[in-house]
Amino acid sequence: MIRSLVLGLTLTLATFLCVPRAAAQTRDCDGLKGAKRELASAILKTQHAYRCCDRTLDECLKRKPVCRVVKRLANDICRRVAAGQDRATIARGLARRATSMMRSGKRYPIALTNMPVAGDASAKVTAVLYLCPRCPFCSRMLPALYEAVTQGALKGKVKLYVRPYPLRSHRGSTEGSMAWMAAIKLGKFWPFALKLYSEFNSFDPAKLPEWAEATGMDRQEFRRLQGNAALRAALVESKKEGVRNEVDATPTLFINGRKYVGDLDTSLVADVLAEEYEAVAGTER
Repeated sequence: MIRSLVLGLTLTLATFLCVPRAAAQTRDCDGLKGAKRELASAILKTQHAYRCCDRTLDECLKRKPVCRVVKRLANDICRRVAAGQDRATIARGLARRATSMMRSGKRYPIALTNMPVAGDASAKVTAVLYLCPRCPFCSRMLPALYEAVTQGALKGKVKLYVRPYPLRSHRGSTEGSMAWMAAIKLGKFWPFALKLYSEFNSFDPAKLPEWAEATGMDRQEFRRLQGNAALRAALVESKKEGVRNEVDATPTLFINGRKYVGDLDTSLVADVLAEEYEAVAGTER
């Protein structure tokens, strides 16, 4: 009887160990359960990596060592599944990510000479955001990316620039953009831009000199520069450059000169910037 019991336990354990996992062993996939885990598993078996491995993601995850891009894509899928996206939406999101990250993608010229930079100026990845100071989504994205490149996971890997792109549909965009230009001239763009976004819901052109002073600028000099013809011409050129570069909304991100057309979730943007760093640094594998 004891022998039969041991044999039964052995068979049960062997059966348990042979049951395939419904999703890959990655950080975000392992947290899925039930139908969401099954959906993620099905998608991993049909989607392919665009770099490092020419098989399905499910197959690539079983090859050792696992390419970092494969892990990133698997986690991207599982985060989307966890957020409730359906299979078609996830496929479209992955396709846009692939288009953005292909090394052969079109490069756009962006004038960055004398533009203020956040992060390590020698970082291998250059991220440029075309932003409107009165864009609600911009007000959330810029602070998040600024923190990531100056203190977070992208520190030393990514340098961040902003190109003003005022939108007529946003009330106060011209005044806010000219204030940005004045802050650039006075060497206080980053604290001022972050201040404006932190005060997004209480924006008032009359408060701009006060906020300029609060971020270390001389109030009178700031007021003078707000109407400076040369700075206005530079702002117009920044907008024209954006139009030439096919910018039609804000925020629009460029990664090492390539236009990013993927989803603008801040955590996803940080992920693709980290992926770009691994690609140019040769640390994908």
